[in-house]
Amino acid sequence: MLRFIGGSLNLAELISFFRRSGKFEDFCKINNLNSESEVIEIYAIDPRDINSDLGFFPIENTEGQVVININGLKYYNLFDFFYFLDVINDVKGDEKISDIELAKRLLKYSEDDA
Repeated sequence: MLRFIGGSLNLAELISFFRRSGKFEDFCKINNLNSESEVIEIYAIDPRDINSDLGFFPIENTEGQVVININGLKYYNLFDFFYFLDVINDVKGDEKISDIELAKRLLKYSEDDA
């Protein structure tokens, strides 16, 4: 499993990183992910909530599965990085929505609409 800078990372922290000018290529490099992968999917450890640890996996490894088991932990697909980065670009510079509120909205999206 890949972790952000050697530690756990939840959805609000991921949002904060990218809202504060984090770059996708840097994120991939830090986490030993191939930025040229067809798609990198964002998964959350069960139970899914805004504090759940995230995992980042290339679709070539997950084959688009909704649930994957890694080292005895069950991960649920939230959405792919393309969708996530589109949302981040839409709210960048908008201080009206907090990172936690955005995390809640994204989590709800993943449960209801994805």
